[in-house]
Amino acid sequence: MDLRDQLKNLFPDHVEQDFEMPKEEFKQKEALICKYEKKGRNGKPVTLIEGYEGDEEGLKTISKNIKTKLGIGGSVKDGIIIIQGDNRDKVMNILHDMGFKTKRVGG
Repeated sequence: MDLRDQLKNLFPDHVEQDFEMPKEEFKQKEALICKYEKKGRNGKPVTLIEGYEGDEEGLKTISKNIKTKLGIGGSVKDGIIIIQGDNRDKVMNILHDMGFKTKRVGG
């Protein structure tokens, strides 16, 4: 009996949340663009993810998945995911695992 089975016995009404999006939900034609930016943020680096063609809820789900896996903060504004720090490589790996094509922009 593994830990999940033990937890199900203790909390039978609990519903597990899965942050992964169903494969048929996103039909992305263009690659998502991951870029690094400091300008206008008091010198603090952020990773920006642009080019998502789906709805706002899908964008928030992707953002939450990335933030949870990396254990860092971020937000969604105007169709752009903003992740704290220069984490382009890690974010691109997560997006590849989710089935997205990505393109790295800048240095």
